[in-house]
Amino acid sequence: MKKIFCSLVVLLSLNAALMAQAPKGMGSSDPEAKKVLDAVSTKFKSYKSVQAKFSLKIENASGKSLGNKNGTVYMKGNKYRVSIPGQEIFSDGSNTWTYDKSANEVTINKIDPTANSITPQKLFTNFYDKDFLYKLNDDVKLNGKTMQEIELTPIDKTKAFHKVLLYISNATINTTKVFEKTGNRYTYSVSSMNTNGNIPDATFIFDASKYPGVETVDLR
Repeated sequence: MKKIFCSLVVLLSLNAALMAQAPKGMGSSDPEAKKVLDAVSTKFKSYKSVQAKFSLKIENASGKSLGNKNGTVYMKGNKYRVSIPGQEIFSDGSNTWTYDKSANEVTINKIDPTANSITPQKLFTNFYDKDFLYKLNDDVKLNGKTMQEIELTPIDKTKAFHKVLLYISNATINTTKVFEKTGNRYTYSVSSMNTNGNIPDATFIFDASKYPGVETVDLR
């Protein structure tokens, strides 16, 4: 479970603040890739709310499976909720609750509005502008569908990962693959996405009454 949760953190932290532009000598990004990514961002921002089912798969350098879990993510404005077996993360835009089922413990943190927050929304919007160099590769077949493949290279070379591949269809990111320097690979795939529902705001707030005996660690 720790490996699954770590993979989720890796995926959600792709948008960590780096620098305003690529250092000299690193090259430049592909304008055709930017067109594709901008279309993804524009389309996602048009949704009032999103509920998506996804899978997380972790493999080592030799392709051996280290874990495979399914989950659900809910997004509405700057609010989100991520649910995977044994772990839930809630955020109402002001506070974040991280619930660990095995310990029956929830940790509460206040969101710093001046910091670059780590949110699922940024996986679908313009996180790429300052953090990566990007290029459009040849189209590929993935799960029977033709996808556009965009390769991202992090500007900050101290990051644990050296490459990210995005697979895009109809201006939607279907699959994200993260390649760690250790050789481990993390694959995040969206199996379904509902953009027409009305998600209540209460969805994004941890309700202790639904978790009898829960221990609260309040770090606000």
